[in-house]
Amino acid sequence: MDKLYYISQGDHLKNIENACEGGVRLVQLRAKELSFKEHNKLALKAKEICDSHGAILIINDNVEVAAIVNAQGVHLGKSDRTAKEARAMLGVDKIIGATANTYEDCMELIHQKVDYIGLGPFRFTATKQHLSPLLGLEGYRRILQKLNKNGCNTPVYAIGGIEKEDVKALFKTNINGVAVSGILSGKTTAEIKIDYEYISNCG
Repeated sequence: MDKLYYISQGDHLKNIENACEGGVRLVQLRAKELSFKEHNKLALKAKEICDSHGAILIINDNVEVAAIVNAQGVHLGKSDRTAKEARAMLGVDKIIGATANTYEDCMELIHQKVDYIGLGPFRFTATKQHLSPLLGLEGYRRILQKLNKNGCNTPVYAIGGIEKEDVKALFKTNINGVAVSGILSGKTTAEIKIDYEYISNCG
């Protein structure tokens, strides 16, 4: 999977399209406040955009919507369905990602055979309510060292309040990628291309 993972906000479809045109190939539709019908309609359009650019679409939280629109996967929060439940609903070929905040969280998700882990938050982010304790660079370093020592090879993405200037230092902690929202949302395709190339080269 790509080193840069875009998580949508704001004008979801416009921002997803700009991200894809800017080179992003891993996208999460994060539209938590919509009704099921609205979420499903939005996801169908997001899937069309991602498909037209050869990008992977992950649906945040809602396994049912992911199944209906045939998205490539789902991302589960700590209070959502378990990865095992999502796998049973979506099948073995879909991507199951999930949120972690501690080493113990990571090990539980690895036991459930997730395809990737979103580890965070790095710092405070206004896009998420009920934040877990902030990790900072030292938190990532400590957790990744323990995971590597135990031979764990599940990809780990840093997530939560990440700015462009944080990326180089984050990759030095041995994460596999960064999940970002605010630093790409609302930007033009040309601006995103520059950010995409920079972040990809950092890793």
